[in-house]
Amino acid sequence: MTITRAFTDHDETTRPVLAGARARWGAIPKPLARLAESPPALAAADAALEAFEHTRLAPLEKEVVAMTVAREHGCRFCLGLHTKLLAHFPDGAALARTLAAGARLDDPRLAALQAFIERSLATRGDLDAATWDAFLAAGFTRADALDVMVGIGAYTLTTFANRLTQA
Repeated sequence: MTITRAFTDHDETTRPVLAGARARWGAIPKPLARLAESPPALAAADAALEAFEHTRLAPLEKEVVAMTVAREHGCRFCLGLHTKLLAHFPDGAALARTLAAGARLDDPRLAALQAFIERSLATRGDLDAATWDAFLAAGFTRADALDVMVGIGAYTLTTFANRLTQA
């Protein structure tokens, strides 16, 4: 027998997370509502995204992480959402198109970040010296690299969950 809980019947642990989402965005995004079927999954996603928000990466750099992971994982929902978020940045629409297409960014620092993310995903974090050198030469630090890993983890969880639940 399949048991599906109604939205109003979610676990007590999910209600604060969903209420926070409603307060931030005016509604509860479908992916979060679907994740609420598993309170631990919702809590993990919320904690991971919150941790990523507290990294030292600049807001635009965080969007590069989100868009690059979304493209690599084929999450259409995330690509659409982060394209809208990038629209608030100067030249954000062009940046979103470039990231969604997988083309290399023009800005050398952001291009180094993009390559670092792509290589990290391809090698599961086992980066070669050339990737490290380019990342560090662009002005990033080893601490920034760990912050990028927080974002990769957060967006891997959410993109996989979005694809699994067909968000």
